[in-house]
Amino acid sequence: MSTRTRILTLSELGPGEMRALDIEDLPPLAAFNVDGRICVTSNVCTHNVATLTDGYFEGEIVECPLHGGCFNVTTGLPTQFPCVQPLQIYPVMVEHGVVYLEDPRVEVLP
Repeated sequence: MSTRTRILTLSELGPGEMRALDIEDLPPLAAFNVDGRICVTSNVCTHNVATLTDGYFEGEIVECPLHGGCFNVTTGLPTQFPCVQPLQIYPVMVEHGVVYLEDPRVEVLP
């Protein structure tokens, strides 16, 4: 049986926006709206401990505020040095305008 956690509504995260997610019993997560598609990743840069949602987000790319490394939020893959290790990404489901994190204990690695 699948477990899911409500994280936000589509109206709370417009296209091109990102948001830190603070969900009890889960690591820091970030939600990104990529042209209407919601992507959820770890909110911690894999290069050095920094909060990605304090950085810059455009298109599919989030830039870490600490050293300027970048990740593709749809795949978790690093796109700019010094980041070389991918971000953890998490599966989501949208139902009636509500975004759910599918079983949050399951991490999807790129």
